[in-house]
Amino acid sequence: MTVATDDLKGLKSDLVVDSRATSCPGPILAAKKAIGGVPVGGVMEVLASDIGTLKDLPAWSKKMGHEYLGSLDDAGYLQLFLRKTK
Repeated sequence: MTVATDDLKGLKSDLVVDSRATSCPGPILAAKKAIGGVPVGGVMEVLASDIGTLKDLPAWSKKMGHEYLGSLDDAGYLQLFLRKTK
């Protein structure tokens, strides 16, 4: 399930992971390392400049059993959101 863009803009993240300075697989590794700090039901926001993250993060979220919520393209970088489900 992806969330509407306006809803993503108003989403409160429990944790923001800034991986804009890294390329693949940096954003996924950063997300993997940080997900433990997010409460179940909480939202993690990943900031990335690598376009491959648009494909990689949803796939990783699904594989790990988390809910990928969607992404925003914000002035040269991506904001990707996922909800921790377990």
